[in-house]
Amino acid sequence: MRTTPLRATIRRSNVCVPAATLFLLSLGAFGFADPLPSSPAATEHHALRVCASANQLPYSAKDGSGFENKVASAVSAAMGQQLQFVWADKPAIYLVRDFLNKKACDVVVGLDTDDPRVLTTRPYYRAGYVFITRVSSNFDIHSWNDPRIRKFEHIAVGFGTPSEAMLREVGKYDDDFNYEKSLVNFRSARNQYIQVEPSRMVAEVADGNADIAVGFAPEVARYVHQSNVPLRMTLVDDDTVKSDGQKIPQTFDQSMGVRKDDKELQATLDSALVRARPQIDDILKAEGIPLLEPRS
Repeated sequence: MRTTPLRATIRRSNVCVPAATLFLLSLGAFGFADPLPSSPAATEHHALRVCASANQLPYSAKDGSGFENKVASAVSAAMGQQLQFVWADKPAIYLVRDFLNKKACDVVVGLDTDDPRVLTTRPYYRAGYVFITRVSSNFDIHSWNDPRIRKFEHIAVGFGTPSEAMLREVGKYDDDFNYEKSLVNFRSARNQYIQVEPSRMVAEVADGNADIAVGFAPEVARYVHQSNVPLRMTLVDDDTVKSDGQKIPQTFDQSMGVRKDDKELQATLDSALVRARPQIDDILKAEGIPLLEPRS
């Protein structure tokens, strides 16, 4: 699936979006309707208006159970502002184009710190991709360079992710092609966004259908800890390179994003993130995400 260089990829939280896909989105190739108009109070910025997916756990859900919803709540409290979610029934990859840039809302939570579409805050955490294995398997794999990976029958990965890129590099992509497609019930990606559900990826390992899975820790941690079958997450070593020597990052700083002309809100959020840091750390630890120190 990936035909663009990895650094030409925008990974919004739990999804990697090739630049070519973003180009199609910018042209409106998928024809989604515009968001509903904001209320007058929101338009006057009486509230912190946060763009949020209505059904994209573990990040966000309309009942507020997503950990990004909780992070937004902690930051709005630190700002002394009322929190208003502007809910989207679309996947999170559309929040910037169809909501933030159209001024239906003002903040997107959980973007890569180097996301070129927006102004980002200072990072409030760093996370990486993880290998997910059954405890009973007693695997101690922590690098894509481990030769045992080539012997596995099935490896569950997300589409357009560093993990899919590495699946190609270790020569397992073609062998695993039909299996990966089965994880989305062989749905076609034509004119729609298709991604492997993180809960499905974890379940594949728990049920023994996959020898190992590789997912972004924030999107899989909740399901690893909820599994009835004991599972283990091991951070992927950030030592991966393609055959041409190009580095494939495995860890990413996470920030909030605002419109490129909204430097005042960016600065306000930066200050609030400092004040809310203890609460944010508690939220992320409760989610079970292995945390790394931000580099930016």
